[in-house]
Amino acid sequence: MVEAFIRSKNYSVVCVFLFVLSFGFLQAQDKKSISDIEKVYLHTDRTTYFVGEDLWYKAYNVRASNNLLFDNSNILYVELIAPDSKIIARNKTNLEMGLGHGDFHLADSLGVKPGVYQLRAYTNWNRNFGEDFVFKKEIQIIDVFESHSKANKSKFELVQNNGGNAGTQNAIKVYFFPEGGSLLENVASVIGFKAVDGNGNPITVTADVFDSDSELVTSFESAHDGMGKFQIIPNQGKKYYAKIKTQSGLVQRTDLPDALKNGHALSFRNFKGRNIIVINTNPETLALSPNEQLIVVCKSRGITYFETTQTLTESNLSFELAKDKLPEGICQITLYDSSSKPLSERLIYIEKEHDLDVQIITDKGTYQPNEKATINLTSKSKAGLGKSASFSLSVTDKNGITEEKDDDSTISSYYLMESDIRGKIHNPAYYFDATNPKRLEHLDNLILTQGWRDFIWKTAPKINDSVSYIAEKGITISGRVKQLLGDKALVNNTMTLALMNKKHFNIFNATTDSEGGFKFENLMFSGKTGMFLNSRNVKGKFRGELLLNPIEQKPIRISIENKAINWDITTRMLVDNVYRKFAAFGVKPENILDEVKIVAKKKSLPPVFYGIADNSYVPDESVATFTDIFQLIEQNIPGVVASDDSVRFTRFEGAPLFIIDGFEAVDRGQVGFIQPEDVLKIEAVKGATATAYYGEKAANGIISIFTKANTGQHAKKEVFHSIKKDIDGFYTARTFYVPDPAKPNQELDNQAAVRNTIYWNPYVHPDKTGNASVNFYNTKAETRVKVALEGITGSGIPVVKNVFYTIKK
Repeated sequence: MVEAFIRSKNYSVVCVFLFVLSFGFLQAQDKKSISDIEKVYLHTDRTTYFVGEDLWYKAYNVRASNNLLFDNSNILYVELIAPDSKIIARNKTNLEMGLGHGDFHLADSLGVKPGVYQLRAYTNWNRNFGEDFVFKKEIQIIDVFESHSKANKSKFELVQNNGGNAGTQNAIKVYFFPEGGSLLENVASVIGFKAVDGNGNPITVTADVFDSDSELVTSFESAHDGMGKFQIIPNQGKKYYAKIKTQSGLVQRTDLPDALKNGHALSFRNFKGRNIIVINTNPETLALSPNEQLIVVCKSRGITYFETTQTLTESNLSFELAKDKLPEGICQITLYDSSSKPLSERLIYIEKEHDLDVQIITDKGTYQPNEKATINLTSKSKAGLGKSASFSLSVTDKNGITEEKDDDSTISSYYLMESDIRGKIHNPAYYFDATNPKRLEHLDNLILTQGWRDFIWKTAPKINDSVSYIAEKGITISGRVKQLLGDKALVNNTMTLALMNKKHFNIFNATTDSEGGFKFENLMFSGKTGMFLNSRNVKGKFRGELLLNPIEQKPIRISIENKAINWDITTRMLVDNVYRKFAAFGVKPENILDEVKIVAKKKSLPPVFYGIADNSYVPDESVATFTDIFQLIEQNIPGVVASDDSVRFTRFEGAPLFIIDGFEAVDRGQVGFIQPEDVLKIEAVKGATATAYYGEKAANGIISIFTKANTGQHAKKEVFHSIKKDIDGFYTARTFYVPDPAKPNQELDNQAAVRNTIYWNPYVHPDKTGNASVNFYNTKAETRVKVALEGITGSGIPVVKNVFYTIKK
């Protein structure tokens, strides 16, 4: 493996933290019943931003089967997608032991306009398993000044009052989902339901259920976010419908699914903390298959954790599903007949108690503006022993929003629920708020209505299946060399790759194989980098046509709904308060927009690989007095003499290696065509550095000539044996600026004084005792502040903690 250039500056910190996790990784490697599927989550500092701000993220990549941090892929593609389905920014984020971080500057120059954007993250390995394993998150970007302009304010108020399209709001849809998949005649059955408006938003409903004789059977109402459940016993030969009423008074009739005459249905109940599974059927089915052998299988994320065979002798059979046999999160219970035909399916959620206590505590409840704040974190067992974990921490200005509960997606809701069921989930964190006594009941309603079928693991490739996309450990540059005229492979050609950026310069060599192929694997470099690749035959001559493979795959298919910003009361209040804050502290639109720099165009010289030249010459007005290029060289480069219609260094007998605009000259005649007035610069190299890259051909020194555009090498035909281009390496994440009174920076300190993200730290790692501490300086504004901690422990437990404090004079 070839490894070059820089690693993440947090690499050593990550390695120290993850040494503790090595046992967990080894355990995970033993699971071979499914592919090593990755699951990515991004923790962002916020979900609503303003044009000109920065978006900060921390990436967590875990093994999907157990949520342990997974050292599989080292490249994570993080994309910011505009409402018009265009990728306006893309970072190659370096993952080290499953962790990485980065940022986007939401500048107007990037093409950022107000709207609802999609933040997307995936690895090349994720491509093998479809879109279900691609992380997606909606973020709102608002122009705080535009929203208060006279021309737009009325428009925003109109959108807020109308809520978008009134016609679609008045249309309602109610969906019914029988538990286990089907209703059975004469069997008590639970039906989950979900009510939404024409825009897909949940609505509150009440309903009465009638049979085909218009007799009232039962009534129901939604319990949370338009969802709930009710029970009926479908009688033989009867059909059923519901008359549904919304809060606005709209009434609609919707038919219930028809009941089957024969079949089986699974049901699930949590009774006093015990998980009870019931197999239901009717007498007609029992008569057809007396003493039928049925198999119940429980899986989670594709792995079988429990399997039992039951003999059905009565119309229902129940047994307990022990918690200690199952992992935390979504589990799939499937009922099969003796020939392995699936009969019924039920998804359930398993919650487990962990020997873990994570706390974040501020040193004060109230701070002065600009006062230093200290946040102490503990990650320990209930007995007080330290628990290893990796956390990310955001501290944000609430900007007058008094509601402290935020039900947006979190690392807990994503890893334990969202990533295992289909469809958009409204307020996912609601179901993981430990202070909410109804959350598990409402979570079961969600699972009944949103995840009762099409479980994603059914189509996931198995461990022995061939996969199309590899797990990338680094950046790969590969291709093939063939004859210039024809397709014959050039075997044993020497390939030389040079990578050069502002900080690093590295050279690698490889040899073409029997098909002319070459590959430089697992390269590690960052930022915009110059790539220089050439091919030489066994005699050292530049030969062949170089065909380069794509360095990275095209982005995956984009799927984004073009929707308007949700101008609800909370968003309106947020924008108003941020506008007032900016006005109070003198922040103007021109302070938010990118600084415009006017820079004169400068001619950049092509890169070369001999280091610092021994001598150099830049022509002046006297260049017109020289008759040819060789006379120009002889008269202006020390230690050079004329020799056989060319030049050489006095210390060597042979001719030097001529380089024109970064490429080796084919012959002396090519050099002779250069006119003195077309020369920008001449450099001479006589020492050992000449042969470091160019080999023995440069044993007699190097004379390098740089020419003006459209002359010299610029005017020659395309060179097939060499490739020169700029490529993107890993994104170099910026450091979140933290003001320090001991080292004032007026410009940056003024920007930090009113920013909406007060502090961001992607790597908060407790020490061996389970303690960690961070400190920073607060903003000038008096406000309420949210401290949000997210992360994952060494044993794969996702953690979310929030605390609040006040800034007040």
